[in-house]
Amino acid sequence: MSDDIRSLAEEYFEYTTEHAPTSAHMRGDYRYMDRFEDASRKAEDAHIVTLRSYAATARAFEDTMLSSDDRTTKETLIYDAETAADLAETRQAEFAVDPIFGLQAVLQVYTPQMTVATAEHADQMVDKYRAIARTFDQTTERYRQGVSSGRTPAEFAVEKTVAQLTDWLATPIADDPMLTVQVPDEFDGEQEAAWKAALQNVIATEIRPAVERQRDVIRDEVGPHARSNDQPGVFYLPDGDLIYTRALHRYTTLPMQAGEVHEVGLQQIAKLDDEYRTIAGPLLGTTDLATIYTQLRDDPELHYATGAEVITASEDAFAKAKAAMGDWFGTLPQTDCLVKETTAGAVAFYFPPADDGSRPGVFFMNVTDPASWGTFEVESTAFHEGIPGHHLQIAIATELGDDVPSFRKHTYIGAYSEGWGLYTERLADEMGLYGSELDRVGMLSADSMRACRLVVDTGLHGMGWSRDRAIQYVADNSPMTMHQIEEEIDRYIGYPGQACSYMIGRLEIMRIREQAVAALGTVFDIKGFHDAVLTHGEMPLGTLDRIVKEWVTSQ
Repeated sequence: MSDDIRSLAEEYFEYTTEHAPTSAHMRGDYRYMDRFEDASRKAEDAHIVTLRSYAATARAFEDTMLSSDDRTTKETLIYDAETAADLAETRQAEFAVDPIFGLQAVLQVYTPQMTVATAEHADQMVDKYRAIARTFDQTTERYRQGVSSGRTPAEFAVEKTVAQLTDWLATPIADDPMLTVQVPDEFDGEQEAAWKAALQNVIATEIRPAVERQRDVIRDEVGPHARSNDQPGVFYLPDGDLIYTRALHRYTTLPMQAGEVHEVGLQQIAKLDDEYRTIAGPLLGTTDLATIYTQLRDDPELHYATGAEVITASEDAFAKAKAAMGDWFGTLPQTDCLVKETTAGAVAFYFPPADDGSRPGVFFMNVTDPASWGTFEVESTAFHEGIPGHHLQIAIATELGDDVPSFRKHTYIGAYSEGWGLYTERLADEMGLYGSELDRVGMLSADSMRACRLVVDTGLHGMGWSRDRAIQYVADNSPMTMHQIEEEIDRYIGYPGQACSYMIGRLEIMRIREQAVAALGTVFDIKGFHDAVLTHGEMPLGTLDRIVKEWVTSQ
């Protein structure tokens, strides 16, 4: 490995790029687009060894011999490699039957976003589809390993995933979601038909048989050993404490324990109570929290009827944010961000732009159930996922140029990225972006969800809560619809710890900002602060704290 930190960082990025070929494809690196992720235990073992080797090499560099930026590279690489290895060692793939982030769900979202610009790309996609079939079989084998090790998913995850796989198999082959691919511009009708036929053949002869095998194993081999929905968290696994401790470190970047995170969530819920009474109370004619939540949840006048309305409202929010961002940020992204609807995946999510310009940033709103979207919820969601949230943060990072190592521009560090997204929901209020007091209630609703996440994620995985108890807690402490709540809880169960990254990250970014304001007083410049936060790529929160302190000293 390289003997200087920047070269080591580039080696690390090349390694992680080849290890995650779909992520590489999505950002416009087509060198490995004929491949799909290797989900085998053998590949996982090798990955852990390699990650630990990179972390050990980086740790050997003396901080006193490094520039501030090189120290950021060192700290970020060590965090990223070590926590990824720690989490991989917990072998969560063995019980990762997941109706939210399972292959059967995410492929429907990813496939249409994969750039297929040339005839060569089209040929590579045929090979990628064969690799996807192999990955299905590899994940199926991991589920069998989970049965052998006594580490299985909860009943609801089995039931929902089996239903999704069955629905896929029942879809006419001509309508298969894997055929919703981009077509090279150079293809004429005959070439497109021939290529789609080749893809369809792989789907019919390789992918669907692998999907059927997985469905049958989950139903017949995993299902009889599934954990009760009363015991859905990793708390009930033999090594659950280790799994969750490592997950919290990975997703908060801080040495926080479950009880500590849980208490922060309870404190945030209590603070929100007063804000609901102040902002929502006059609008709804009551200061009773239960009544406020019920009205926001159940009043049909406060919910959308069609997906088109949800998308239009999102686009309107974007337009306001784009017009105002120059007053609050010194560095602005060159790449645009679009809004699109989806009926797969999470309730809302963002895809970064491709490095080669083949795809802009895209913010997806799930409109499977339009009525589950409150009219007051869309603006805060758009600000979080798009502008000034994830798109501003991620697009700026990807456009930083050669001064910042590639892996810092493209890695995902939850507490930094999701913390920024949640921070911008409140920042949007400072910017005057919310269209009405009702839209500001949506800001509170979004905060409620992220505060509840701290309580229920730790409750499920650190304290042994049941699925029903988690659902009921969110229903009692937020205006979210029951459809949203159930989808959220199922997400937390399948992705331990990740839900804690949002509020923990936001609170830390706010603490860092308040510290800078206290130090600089009237000299504090919000544009300068935001540039300090956004122009170094992704990083752990401790590193962000150091960088902002250095910025304060330089003012």
